[in-house]
Amino acid sequence: MDPKGKVRLSSTLYLTFLAARFSFVTAEPEDLTVPSERGSARNSAISKPHRSRGALALAALVGAGVLLAGCNLPAYGAHHGSTTQGHDTFKLWQGDVTAAIVVGLIVYGLIFWSVFRYRRKRSDNSMPRQFHDHPKLEIVYTIIPLIMVLVIFYFAVLTENNVDAVSSHPDLTVKVTAFQWGWKFHYLGKGVEVIGNTQHYPQMVLPVDQPVKIILVSADVVHGFYVPKFDFSRYAQPGVVNLFDLNVRHVGVYRGQCSEFCGLYHSEMIFSVKAIPDSQFPAWLAQARTTSPSHLLPGAPVTPVPPNVTPRLSTQVP
Repeated sequence: MDPKGKVRLSSTLYLTFLAARFSFVTAEPEDLTVPSERGSARNSAISKPHRSRGALALAALVGAGVLLAGCNLPAYGAHHGSTTQGHDTFKLWQGDVTAAIVVGLIVYGLIFWSVFRYRRKRSDNSMPRQFHDHPKLEIVYTIIPLIMVLVIFYFAVLTENNVDAVSSHPDLTVKVTAFQWGWKFHYLGKGVEVIGNTQHYPQMVLPVDQPVKIILVSADVVHGFYVPKFDFSRYAQPGVVNLFDLNVRHVGVYRGQCSEFCGLYHSEMIFSVKAIPDSQFPAWLAQARTTSPSHLLPGAPVTPVPPNVTPRLSTQVP
């Protein structure tokens, strides 16, 4: 199934479950009113309209699910994810928010419908019909939410596994070292290393549509490797090695930053990721090897770094 189909399927399943739930809601619970207090004409006119409303609600919600399955869902304010991993996260976000909106509309719709449909009329001072327990309805109200949670759990686990999957034999491995206050990108086995700080923002160049293994470490305190348009963030912790893959889908330059407060110049701990066509990446590596051992992307820090502040790179972290 294609990626968009998974999101549409989850939304359709939600609507189908809600349709079944609403059809049970419209069933008449046990009426405990004394027979002499009921109007025979009123009772005879209740069952058929309720059954017809339940059938119409079921048909409407199933039809809405089918219609939704053929539509492109909105982004709901999130980035589409410029990596394969980020796009999977974005699809999960779309499905969950869509389901939440549908559930909210139905719940609030039923609330307002009940308020106006069964409001007390000024000319009617009689006691309303009294109802007791309804086992079938209570079972439905328990099972349907449980099924919804299981559907959310299934797609969440599926997405998490896709995001955390690491290639066993990647073509390119980059070791990313975070330090106060900058980044070092070491292309393992390629002879290229990029170092930056608050005066020079470094840039990590990656090929498009190729899985790149990232080894993320910290040389001092806790930092956060965050690229907003990748819909991805991961901690860099002292003594901990975090592994993950990035598969950039589109050519472009993507801004990144440290997302964890790490000291005085945390706000200047900026970097960028440049994605270039796979065919151009070998030429970039060759040029990077001959230019200089370290390549810096000039930056414009708001606050200059004191002269005694130098990058601190640990030699003990693998």
